[in-house]
Amino acid sequence: MTSNDSLDQLARVLESRKGGDPESSYTARLLHKGSDAFLKKIGEEATELVMACKDADFGGDKSKIVSETADLWFHSMVALAHYGLSPQDVIAELDKRVGTSGLEEKASRKAKDREVSESKGVNP
Repeated sequence: MTSNDSLDQLARVLESRKGGDPESSYTARLLHKGSDAFLKKIGEEATELVMACKDADFGGDKSKIVSETADLWFHSMVALAHYGLSPQDVIAELDKRVGTSGLEEKASRKAKDREVSESKGVNP
Protein backbone atom coordinates (compact mmCIF):
# COMPACT_ATOMS: atom_id res chain seq x y z
CA MET A 1 0.00 0.00 0.00
CA THR A 2 1.40 3.42 -0.94
CA SER A 3 1.18 6.50 1.23
CA ASN A 4 -1.43 7.92 -1.19
CA ASP A 5 -3.47 4.73 -0.75
CA SER A 6 -3.25 5.09 3.03
CA LEU A 7 -4.35 8.72 2.90
CA ASP A 8 -7.20 7.89 0.52
CA GLN A 9 -8.31 5.01 2.73
CA LEU A 10 -8.30 7.21 5.82
CA ALA A 11 -10.19 9.92 3.91
CA ARG A 12 -12.88 7.37 2.98
CA VAL A 13 -13.19 6.29 6.62
CA LEU A 14 -13.47 9.90 7.79
CA GLU A 15 -16.09 10.61 5.13
CA SER A 16 -18.08 7.58 6.30
CA ARG A 17 -18.09 8.96 9.84
CA LYS A 18 -19.95 12.13 8.83
CA GLY A 19 -23.37 11.87 10.41
CA GLY A 20 -22.25 8.78 12.33
CA ASP A 21 -23.00 8.02 15.95
CA PRO A 22 -21.00 10.38 18.18
CA GLU A 23 -21.26 7.81 20.98
CA SER A 24 -19.45 5.12 19.01
CA SER A 25 -16.95 7.07 16.88
CA TYR A 26 -14.34 9.62 17.95
CA THR A 27 -14.37 11.12 14.45
CA ALA A 28 -18.17 11.32 14.37
CA ARG A 29 -18.04 13.05 17.77
CA LEU A 30 -15.52 15.62 16.51
CA LEU A 31 -17.55 16.29 13.38
CA HIS A 32 -20.83 16.41 15.34
CA LYS A 33 -19.40 19.02 17.72
CA GLY A 34 -18.46 21.25 14.78
CA SER A 35 -15.34 23.01 13.67
CA ASP A 36 -14.40 24.39 17.09
CA ALA A 37 -13.80 20.84 18.35
CA PHE A 38 -11.47 19.67 15.60
CA LEU A 39 -9.79 23.07 15.26
CA LYS A 40 -8.96 22.96 18.96
CA LYS A 41 -7.49 19.47 18.46
CA ILE A 42 -5.40 20.70 15.51
CA GLY A 43 -3.97 23.45 17.72
CA GLU A 44 -3.25 21.01 20.54
CA GLU A 45 -1.59 18.49 18.22
CA ALA A 46 0.51 21.19 16.53
CA THR A 47 1.72 22.32 19.95
CA GLU A 48 2.51 18.74 20.96
CA LEU A 49 4.48 18.28 17.74
CA VAL A 50 6.50 21.42 18.46
CA MET A 51 7.23 20.16 21.99
CA ALA A 52 8.26 16.72 20.67
CA CYS A 53 10.68 18.39 18.24
CA LYS A 54 12.11 20.59 20.96
CA ASP A 55 12.52 17.54 23.22
CA ALA A 56 14.35 15.74 20.39
CA ASP A 57 16.75 18.70 20.18
CA PHE A 58 17.83 17.75 23.70
CA GLY A 59 18.07 14.00 23.17
CA GLY A 60 14.40 13.14 23.52
CA ASP A 61 12.65 10.28 21.75
CA LYS A 62 12.37 11.12 18.04
CA SER A 63 9.56 8.59 17.61
CA LYS A 64 7.32 11.07 19.43
CA ILE A 65 7.76 13.41 16.46
CA VAL A 66 6.28 10.74 14.20
CA SER A 67 3.45 10.03 16.63
CA GLU A 68 2.53 13.69 17.07
CA THR A 69 2.78 14.30 13.31
CA ALA A 70 0.35 11.42 12.76
CA ASP A 71 -2.05 12.99 15.28
CA LEU A 72 -1.77 16.37 13.56
CA TRP A 73 -2.29 14.86 10.11
CA PHE A 74 -5.31 12.89 11.34
CA HIS A 75 -7.03 15.93 12.80
CA SER A 76 -6.14 17.99 9.73
CA MET A 77 -7.78 15.31 7.62
CA VAL A 78 -10.90 15.56 9.79
CA ALA A 79 -10.94 19.26 8.86
CA LEU A 80 -10.50 18.42 5.18
CA ALA A 81 -13.43 16.00 5.37
CA HIS A 82 -15.60 18.56 7.15
CA TYR A 83 -14.95 21.12 4.43
CA GLY A 84 -15.47 18.65 1.57
CA LEU A 85 -11.78 18.49 0.67
CA SER A 86 -9.45 15.54 0.30
CA PRO A 87 -5.79 14.66 0.80
CA GLN A 88 -5.50 14.75 -3.00
CA ASP A 89 -6.35 18.47 -2.89
CA VAL A 90 -3.37 19.02 -0.58
CA ILE A 91 -1.11 16.79 -2.68
CA ALA A 92 -2.12 18.72 -5.81
CA GLU A 93 -1.16 21.97 -4.07
CA LEU A 94 2.19 20.52 -3.03
CA ASP A 95 2.76 19.25 -6.57
CA LYS A 96 2.17 22.79 -7.89
CA ARG A 97 4.89 24.04 -5.55
CA VAL A 98 7.54 21.54 -6.61
CA GLY A 99 10.43 23.41 -8.19
CA THR A 100 9.25 26.73 -6.80
CA SER A 101 11.38 28.51 -4.26
CA GLY A 102 9.62 28.73 -0.92
CA LEU A 103 10.45 32.42 -0.82
CA GLU A 104 8.97 32.96 -4.29
CA GLU A 105 5.84 30.98 -3.39
CA LYS A 106 5.30 32.98 -0.21
CA ALA A 107 5.81 36.28 -2.07
CA SER A 108 3.30 35.26 -4.74
CA ARG A 109 0.72 34.37 -2.05
CA LYS A 110 1.22 37.78 -0.42
CA ALA A 111 0.80 39.53 -3.78
CA LYS A 112 -2.36 37.50 -4.49
CA ASP A 113 -3.76 38.34 -1.03
CA ARG A 114 -3.05 42.03 -1.66
CA GLU A 115 -4.88 41.87 -5.01
CA VAL A 116 -7.91 40.24 -3.37
CA SER A 117 -7.93 42.80 -0.56
CA GLU A 118 -7.65 45.70 -3.00
CA SER A 119 -10.44 44.33 -5.19
CA LYS A 120 -12.66 44.21 -2.10
CA GLY A 121 -11.65 47.74 -1.12
CA VAL A 122 -9.83 46.55 2.00
CA ASN A 123 -6.51 47.98 3.06
CA PRO A 124 -4.07 45.13 3.84
